Order: sequence, then structure tokens, then C-alpha cells
Amino acid sequence: MAAEPTRKRKRNQEEAIAKIKKGKAAKKGAKKKKGSDDDSDFDDVMDMYKKIKPLPGQLENCEVCSKRFTVTPYSKAGPDGGLLCAKCGKEMAKEAKATVQSSKPAVRKGRRKIESNRLDGLTFRGAKSLQQLCINTLATHADDIEEFGDMPEPILNRLSEIFSKKRAMKSNTFKLFLQPDLDVVAIHEAAYLETEDYDQIFAVVPHVKRLSLRNCCQFKDSNVDYMIDKAKNLADIQLLGANLVSNDKWMDLFIARGHDLRSLKLEWLDAAFDDQAVEALTTFCPNLERLKLERCKQIGPDSIDAIARLEKLQHLTLCYQKNIPRDRVVNLIAHVGPGLRTLCLERFIDAENEDGLTDDLIDVIGITCTRLEKLRFSENNECSDAGYVNLFTEWPNPPLRYIDINSTRDIDNANPDGPEDPVGLASAGFHALMQHSGSKLEYLDISSCRHISHETFAHIFSAEQTWPCLREINLSFCPVVDTQVVAGIFRSCPQIKKVVTFGCFEVQEVVVPRDIVLIGAPRAQDAIEQFGQVVMDFQKEFSGMENPTGMSRIVPVMS
Repeated sequence: MAAEPTRKRKRNQEEAIAKIKKGKAAKKGAKKKKGSDDDSDFDDVMDMYKKIKPLPGQLENCEVCSKRFTVTPYSKAGPDGGLLCAKCGKEMAKEAKATVQSSKPAVRKGRRKIESNRLDGLTFRGAKSLQQLCINTLATHADDIEEFGDMPEPILNRLSEIFSKKRAMKSNTFKLFLQPDLDVVAIHEAAYLETEDYDQIFAVVPHVKRLSLRNCCQFKDSNVDYMIDKAKNLADIQLLGANLVSNDKWMDLFIARGHDLRSLKLEWLDAAFDDQAVEALTTFCPNLERLKLERCKQIGPDSIDAIARLEKLQHLTLCYQKNIPRDRVVNLIAHVGPGLRTLCLERFIDAENEDGLTDDLIDVIGITCTRLEKLRFSENNECSDAGYVNLFTEWPNPPLRYIDINSTRDIDNANPDGPEDPVGLASAGFHALMQHSGSKLEYLDISSCRHISHETFAHIFSAEQTWPCLREINLSFCPVVDTQVVAGIFRSCPQIKKVVTFGCFEVQEVVVPRDIVLIGAPRAQDAIEQFGQVVMDFQKEFSGMENPTGMSRIVPVMS
């Protein structure tokens, strides 16, 4: 009888234990369904026996390399719970960062580069050519190149442009562009070159005929002496920013090499090159055919009279920092105008003029200049629209290829719309311009000519007009330009490649055809519609056939 209560007691204990286990299992299942981070009660118990991490300042062995190091608050945890030294912690962080980046979706980059190329007038479609890829590779690895070898001059010049844009034209890479058999040396960004580097040009390339150095801030008198001594064939000089050359040294250059000089371009000279230097230039350089003086602060009205004595001048570009009396400029054009092929006058404003508007300057251009191919007359607020009408009406000069008349308008902050009689190029003048030169015109800049009406733009760039040679046009800050005008340009200019519309806020949602770049319209679509070009070609192929293959009539996208 004693054994029976014992078995009963054991059976009750077993039932109680089974009931407890069943309750625990039910709780674990409920925790898993709720997404709890605890795996089991056993894990909670084992957490009590884990090794406590060393405190900062204590010594510990690295879990990866076993190196003894001092623990800091920034010590990284290893994969097995230990700590890592600084070196292993950095490597582990790099690996984690690379893993995260590789898991992210690919993001299109290069937007800034694309817009930079557009502003430079460079547009690429499809895959780059092998030549372009090779040029880009050379520019990327500029410091590892020993020599270029025999390269054609256009490719060498293109490399010089890319090296300059990437700020890679330094003393070590500069030598790559010096070859003894060259007759042209063009460095488009020489700001990183030292004085000794310029002497190497004339030592390595003694037969150089054309020299172009931009931002040559370390070009000094000693370099001019070395150039006079070595470069016996030099006929074309272009220097930008050569401010360390003294006035006397400029005169020495003209005395020694002036008879052979055919072209001279000087820009951004502040400390030297005054009227005496220009007087020496015109005296000792009688065969000069091309002259460009821009932003040379020391030259004034007397230099205008000196330039008027150059009898063989064909290309003239002047941009003065000082105000020049109008009668001096009129006298200059009257003397050199008959032989000019290009004429560029920027910022010629007579501050002493009290007579208001006068068209003397463009009148003398129309009378004396009959061989011009390029005309730039910008940033002027004295000539009237009637003067431009007279210039382009019955002008015996052939149609111009290049015209830049930007910012010819009245400048008065109190009256932004200008006077009733428009100052500068306006509707009538623009119409006369296009009638005279539109058939051969390739480049047109009329930015900031705010008095040209929308009706004039719409009439000139209408479906009835065609300008077969126009390739680039700048309409920036002409507020009346809108989507209709830009679409008319696409339609009436079959050779157009570039349209600039900064400040034209009415240009909205315009569809840009293939191979054309539109700059300055933030809401314009990207250059799309390759489909439109294909459709137009397809229509030409089947023109003359009555409903070929039973298809309906094809309408081009840009009708």
C-alpha cells in the first residue's frame, strides 16, 4: 500500500513539470510571433557569464592580428566579440563602407561635367571616338607620361587645352609639348610655370613661329631677352597676363623683332605697356597684319592715333579700360577701315559726350569698311537703332559671317525700359541686319538687346524664313524671347548647333531636337528626339509615293 502513494506522487510531479514546460513553450512561441529579439531563456542566462569588455586605458590583444594595444573609447569590436587595434579597426570600417556602397543602387554622375562641356560648346553623342578616349586617358595620367612622340598639331593643341583645363600644365608636364620640329607652341594655362620654364620653349623649339601663352604670370624681362636671342622666326605672339615685363623691354622686343612680326595679341596688362610702347610698336612693326589689345590699363587716347598709322592692318581688336574720345576712334577707322577684314570694338564710350546719341562711329564703319567678315561692336550706349538701320541698308560690304552686337542699349537704373526712341540695336536694326547678312551669317550675339520686340523675333524666325548658315546664336537677357521664338529658330535654321538663352524666363518646356544644345533654359528638356530625326529621314525616303505599304502619312516631330 506504501508503493501506491509513491507512484501517485511521482505521476503528479511529472504532470506538473510537463505543464510548466508546456507553458514556457507557449510563451516562447508568442515572443517569436511578436518579433522579439530574445531567442531563448537560455541565452538570457548565458549573458551573465559573458566576458566584460576591458575599460579604456587597459591593455588588450587585437582579435585579428593579436597585437597588444591600449583600449580607447573608439576601439572597434571584432567579429567574435573581442576588440581591434586602430589599424585593424580602420580596415574593418573600410570593408563595411565598401559593402554598403556596393549594395546601393547606381546613381548617374557627371552632371556638372556635362554642363561644363555644354558651356564650352562641346557636345557628345553616343560612344566617344578612340581618339577622344586616348586623349582623356593621357590627361588623366599626366604625371606618368614620359613623351608624346610624333603627334599632329591639332591633337597636341587639344591635349594642351585639356591639360590646362585640368590644371595639369606644370613644369614636369609642360615639357611634353616642346618638340624641336614644331613651329607652334600654345600653352592655354601657364599659371603654374616658372620663369625658367619659358626659356626652355626657345631652347627646345628654336624655330617657333607662333607663340601663345595665357596666364603667363611669371614671364619676365629675362625671358623676353632670351626670346629675342633664340627665336629668330617668331612672327605671331599672344601673351595674356605678362605683367612682369617692363615697358622698356616691350620696346626692345619691337625694335629687335618688329620687322618680322605679323600678329600681336596682348591682354590683361596692368603695370606696363603704355602709349610709348604702342608708339614703338607702330614705328618698328610696319608689317603688322593682326593687332589685339584688350584690357591694357596703361594705354589711352594717344595709342589710338599711333595705331591709325598701321597701313597693312587686316584684323583689329581693341578693348580699352579708359574712356576714349569718339573723334579719335572715328579717325582710326577712317584710316585703317578699307583694309580690315575683322573689326572688334568693345566698351568705346565717350564720357565727355554731352550731345546725346550719335552714330558717327557706325557711320564711318559703313563708309570705309567694305571687306569685313567679322564685326563686334558691343557694350555701347550712344548709337541709335536708326544708325544700325543705315549701316546695314545698302552697305557695299558682303554679308558678314560673324556679328556680335551685345549690350548695345541704354543704361539707366531709374528707367530700365529705356527712352521712347530706342538706344542701341532694336527691332528695325535687327531686321536690317538679317536682311543684309542672314544668308551667310554663322554666329550671332544680340544678348541684352532688350528693345527687339517679340513680333520681330517671330517674323524673322518664322516658317517662311530660312537662314542656311546660322550655327550659333546668343539671345540671353532678351526678355521677350519665349518658347515660340526658340522653336522658330530650330525650324528656320537647319544648321543650328547652339542656342543660348540665359535670362529668357519665357522659354518653357521646349523640345530640343537632336544634335542641338540649348543653354540657359532650366526648364527645357534635355537634347532628345533622335526618334524625330529618324522619322524625318524616313519621310524623305518615301516622299513621292502614294501611301507606301498602306501606312498613314508620317508627320515629323519638329514640323
